[in-house]
Amino acid sequence: MTQTVAAPVADRPAAAAPPGPRRRPRLALSDAVLAWVGPLLMTLLGGGLRAWRLGSPRELVFDEVYYVKEAASYLQFGYERAQTRVPSGSPDPFVAGRTDIFSGGAEFVVHPPVGKWMIALGEWAVPGDPVGWRLSAMLCGTLSILMVGRIAHRLFGSGLLATVASLLLAVDGLHLVLSRTGILDIFVMFWALAAFGCLLLDRDRARARLLLSPVAVAGAGAGRGTATRLGPWLGVRPWRVAAVVCLVLCTGVKWSGIYVAAVLLTLSVGWDVMARRQAGVRRWVLAGTLRDGVQAFVTSAVLLPAGYVVTWAGWLATGGGYDRQWAATRPAAPGWAWMPDALRSLWHYHAEMWHFHLGLQTPHPYMSNPWSWPVLGRPTAFFYAKHTDGHRGCHLPACSEAVEALGNPFLWWAGTLALAVLMWRWVLARDHRAGAVLAGAAAGWLPWFLYQQRTIFAFYAVAFVPWIVLAVTYCLGLFLGPPGAGPPGTGPPDRRRRDRALLIGAYLLLTVLTCWFFAPVLTARVVPHGDWLLRMWMPGWI
Repeated sequence: MTQTVAAPVADRPAAAAPPGPRRRPRLALSDAVLAWVGPLLMTLLGGGLRAWRLGSPRELVFDEVYYVKEAASYLQFGYERAQTRVPSGSPDPFVAGRTDIFSGGAEFVVHPPVGKWMIALGEWAVPGDPVGWRLSAMLCGTLSILMVGRIAHRLFGSGLLATVASLLLAVDGLHLVLSRTGILDIFVMFWALAAFGCLLLDRDRARARLLLSPVAVAGAGAGRGTATRLGPWLGVRPWRVAAVVCLVLCTGVKWSGIYVAAVLLTLSVGWDVMARRQAGVRRWVLAGTLRDGVQAFVTSAVLLPAGYVVTWAGWLATGGGYDRQWAATRPAAPGWAWMPDALRSLWHYHAEMWHFHLGLQTPHPYMSNPWSWPVLGRPTAFFYAKHTDGHRGCHLPACSEAVEALGNPFLWWAGTLALAVLMWRWVLARDHRAGAVLAGAAAGWLPWFLYQQRTIFAFYAVAFVPWIVLAVTYCLGLFLGPPGAGPPGTGPPDRRRRDRALLIGAYLLLTVLTCWFFAPVLTARVVPHGDWLLRMWMPGWI
């Protein structure tokens, strides 16, 4: 292994070129190729795991009973309609392929429409089949494996570490299960990761433009004190706009996307401030705040609310959605007469949703505290069925068929330690790459501590699993060290680095084997009941 964590080019001072003829950059070329080929291969691996037996089980799994049917209602009506109640113990007609299950009026729902529209796209492509209602989740989960690898390469400058990051996400059990289930949280993760990637591209483009500007040239040639006070305005920034669109879609899946938007956009402005400092701008804090922060605020303040309203287009364009006609029978409050009735109704609907979320305290056997999520204290059982001899391929007195939303233990337990290492690196070593990874993890995890009194579940952690992967990848790069040689002179290669590479390879092999070991209880395979118990390592997993 010859790659390691490398600071982005803009973070390192320029070094003088060595004397002698210029060498052909073979290593740079091979790294660029590996940075694409490695993540693509891992994406094929992860995509195969996620597509294999995608239609199993044929039953609606956990919250699929809500979101999948609501998505089907979107295809027929453009909004959620109430469903015909299925008597307890009776087969669900929807599972049998029937879509005439909607009767009565509109149904009150508590999540925005984007995730359900995404599920609906799969149902439209493959109607009446579990593959259809899980197809969009599988595609987004698979694509995110490639995305995390490319993001790792942009952060760490190593094709090898990019491949490692994609591999770790491909073999994580929580990500695997959510990529095979027609519920919303995989889409929160997908759009948050896409926004993070867009902001990284925006950061690198902004840095390049600043470092090539006359300000940076003047500062480098005559000293930092001669540079202008604020530096240049960077103009329209399409990658930041793309990031805001992704954050709109993230918030349009679940409101938790609001926290992701706040953290990532603040991180982006922080990058701008540091970029102006590196370019030699004298008042770099003021410059980053005025020239970049104000623009970012205006862009997000316009696009986020306007885009979010657009995500409700189906509800707005039809007349039968829940509370759609609320404002038509109620006069506007003083000062609000200018607002169209449709938007007043939408505002009231959101107030009802907000009150529901605040009061959601129904006990559930799989509810968990956010403190336990990184250590897998109480994973969520999405599906469990016990079979007897002769049923569903069981040839023993007792068999189990399960879908456990359980992360790869050796990824998550290592990730818990890695977050502590990143905190140290960010605070003491001032490594901004560590801060970026911590920001992504914090955006998906820390807000849930505000709602510990609510009924919340560990599978919400899928929203920040890419940043757990990036944290572990970062620490593996630190452990490996730079690709230096041995003692001065013409000595043998660094044996310690080779030994560390072997240890890293052993760890990666362990995570792959762990995924293989847990695969039966992640993908609803019918196994002997004893085999299921063998995989329940902790009391909280049962």
